[in-house]
Amino acid sequence: MAVSMRPRHDGALLRLAPPEPADDARLAAGEQLQLLALQRLLVEDAAPVGGTLARAAVKRTFDIIISGLLLLLVLPVIAVVALAIKLDSPGPVFYHARRIGYRGRPLRMLKFRKMHDEASGPALTMQGDHRFTRVGELLARLKLDELPQLWNVLRGQMSLIGPRPEDPAFVAMHAEDFVDILMVKPGVTGLSQLAFAEESRILDHSDPTGHYLDRILPQKMGMDRLYARRYRLRLDLQILLWTLVAVIARRQVAVHRGTGKMNLRRRRKPGEATLPTAPPAGAPALALAPAGQADEPGEPPRIA
Repeated sequence: MAVSMRPRHDGALLRLAPPEPADDARLAAGEQLQLLALQRLLVEDAAPVGGTLARAAVKRTFDIIISGLLLLLVLPVIAVVALAIKLDSPGPVFYHARRIGYRGRPLRMLKFRKMHDEASGPALTMQGDHRFTRVGELLARLKLDELPQLWNVLRGQMSLIGPRPEDPAFVAMHAEDFVDILMVKPGVTGLSQLAFAEESRILDHSDPTGHYLDRILPQKMGMDRLYARRYRLRLDLQILLWTLVAVIARRQVAVHRGTGKMNLRRRRKPGEATLPTAPPAGAPALALAPAGQADEPGEPPRIA
């Protein structure tokens, strides 16, 4: 299923979904049109999530019940984190990360602010990023910055389980690869999120964007396509269980790139390399933790 970029479609695409002003400054004209073409293609093929209305209804009901209960449980934590952010540095408590969501629609993914207000720099974050505030560094390490996304889930913009939403520039670069991925709602957790939980630790400091695009993103897209094509409620329950194991036991979860099977990554012995390099493309090995994608304000790299 190819995403057309032929000139005669340009006018129709712009009439379909004019790009938001905030995105104009970030994306080149070709990238904007590529995203619009992708969105049109997904709108034309609007099958329900999971292939049937029943599966889509079950998934949505599951999202509403669980996200609502979780929001009630973590409200005290959200209040404490919000207060800590305000006391630590000037700026808003929340940050809206620009992503591409369900059916190619723009998504404003809600997160706690981790960086200094109006921070700038590369679109990828690394461990110990100098743009982090003191509280932000703790939030990134504990993954607490993700809690506000439960609101996105409750509103129906995201799902508890699903592919990790990507930056518009990266989606535009691999539009055809995202056709299947965007057939389901993006998730707070999922196969790629579990496999890449320690993503910021292995990012190549000398060329973070190149490393992410060449070695990490292809693995993430492969697992997200696997989820989109094989979605069942049973798979969602398995992912949720392994997410709880990862959070409570503070253990890394390995995900097989070919089957999606999950298990605990074995602990490394003293003297062993702690951060292995990514395997060659096509290797049936367990997915490795990748580089991190920036969630805070900053000038993203241009992807031509």
